[in-house]
Amino acid sequence: MSSAPGPWDEEQDPTATDLAEIEREMPLIEAEIALLDAEIATIDRPVTELDRRRIRRAQVRVLAELLRLREAAAIDGPEAA
Repeated sequence: MSSAPGPWDEEQDPTATDLAEIEREMPLIEAEIALLDAEIATIDRPVTELDRRRIRRAQVRVLAELLRLREAAAIDGPEAA
């Protein structure tokens, strides 16, 4: 019998701290997904002006979320980063 942890081993479950970190980063994750969606939409067709705007808005949103997280880390200290 193996002593390696299984997929449902409680030691492998996310801690409350892990879940809080994921929740804190969720706006950035969503912004990155929106950017990826905008880029994927243009893979197999010519890029239109509307596509360019959508991609640019998504890029701005990602940058804004990165800035928000960086500012929060600066305010809360390095342990919050």
